[in-house]
Amino acid sequence: MIPMTLAEVAAAVDGRLAADDPELTVTGPVEFDSREVRPGGLFVAFPGEKVDGHDYAAAAVAERGAVGVLGSRAVDGVPMVLVDDARVAMGRLARAVLDRLPELTVIGLTGSSGKTTTKDLVGQLTARLGPTVAPAGSFNNELGHPYTALRADADTRYLVLEKGARGIGHVRYLCEIAPPRIAVVTNVGTSHIGEFGSVEAIALAKGELVEALPAAGLAVLNADDPRVRAMAERTAGRVVLVGEAADAEVRAEDVLLDERGRASYTLVTPNGRVPVRLGVSGRHQVGNTLAAAAVALDLGMPLAELPEALGALVLPSTRRMDVFDRADGVTVIDDSYNANPGSMGAALHALAAMGRDRRTVAVLGYMAELGDFERAGHEEVGRLAAELGVDRLLVVGETAAPIRDGAVAVADWGGESVLVTDQQAAIGLLRRELRSGDVVLVKGSRYRTWDVVDALREAAAGPQGDAR
Repeated sequence: MIPMTLAEVAAAVDGRLAADDPELTVTGPVEFDSREVRPGGLFVAFPGEKVDGHDYAAAAVAERGAVGVLGSRAVDGVPMVLVDDARVAMGRLARAVLDRLPELTVIGLTGSSGKTTTKDLVGQLTARLGPTVAPAGSFNNELGHPYTALRADADTRYLVLEKGARGIGHVRYLCEIAPPRIAVVTNVGTSHIGEFGSVEAIALAKGELVEALPAAGLAVLNADDPRVRAMAERTAGRVVLVGEAADAEVRAEDVLLDERGRASYTLVTPNGRVPVRLGVSGRHQVGNTLAAAAVALDLGMPLAELPEALGALVLPSTRRMDVFDRADGVTVIDDSYNANPGSMGAALHALAAMGRDRRTVAVLGYMAELGDFERAGHEEVGRLAAELGVDRLLVVGETAAPIRDGAVAVADWGGESVLVTDQQAAIGLLRRELRSGDVVLVKGSRYRTWDVVDALREAAAGPQGDAR
């Protein structure tokens, strides 16, 4: 964060200053976990049913070195900026900081799936161009968004932000905190459809990102998704279509996959074409890397540098398409961080590509937040698994049972499916049945599906980074 006095902080958030010295200056990071506070920082105290941050305000100042506290009630002896809602105030403070950084380029990303991965890829490319701030993981809501933005300082040139939504207006609110100059929309699918009610509502919400662009801004849109392509009509900024469609300005041609599911393709741009070979697994990474390439090109990266830069991209080790080999010859695809029908489909395609000459096993769990689409969404995934020829399908938990129903309904499927009660049952079955050469995909929403991967990882060939 840029240096700001407590008086300036109070003015920025429309708060009331309760401090003997209004010129006390915040020079360190803004934290809402008192254990993470550093000298010179600002502690944000949130009230809660079980834990109240105000109870830790005094220790944050006296023991951790915070300059002051942003909160909603006074604490004796603690320099405070008092507000009605600390979360809203944190957003206002982030906006005030960004308004003081005219050299900063804010890049916003959204989509039903792939936005976190694409955010990570964009952040890796922009880091080659200048100091970059990007969140770890999916820190993409009304708390994580300003928290990340407040990491920017006078040296930062690129702020890469993922913008999540669970309703109409959410992305618009996040754009008010951090107005984007570049907007990237990956796709529109059924993730969180239970909260939105329809795919059309999801498209409306995701498109709020491009609506926030200024005339000098850039919208990078997935040409292969009709709902995303249609967002070109909703923005005042320039539009660059990316994908495999013939009219995409930044597109991939001649896509091929190797035995690890890593893509190579010809990158075609208005300035020429170059060969690209990716180091990350999954055909869906083609679209993600095209979006990242379009951002990098707009920011000035020479086309000649993109093959090396794209080939060097890596995925964070957060259970997203992490491929590792076991000593017994089993290959595991850990994509267990989260799941929706779109990301399930991408992972199953990756499994099929990697298992062309090997037995394929899919361990699939429940997908949350699908609402009325829950049964249909699970059945859709099961049908796809069967249509792709997955040899063995393990469905974990009764709530995910429609995945099995969808698979067995495919008449000409030659594979087998079994419904197991829980993760431990899946682990036991895999330990008995896996054999050398198998390729195993593990994926599901955040219902401990990753326990299966952790059990499989026990027999990995070596450290995770060495097995890729």
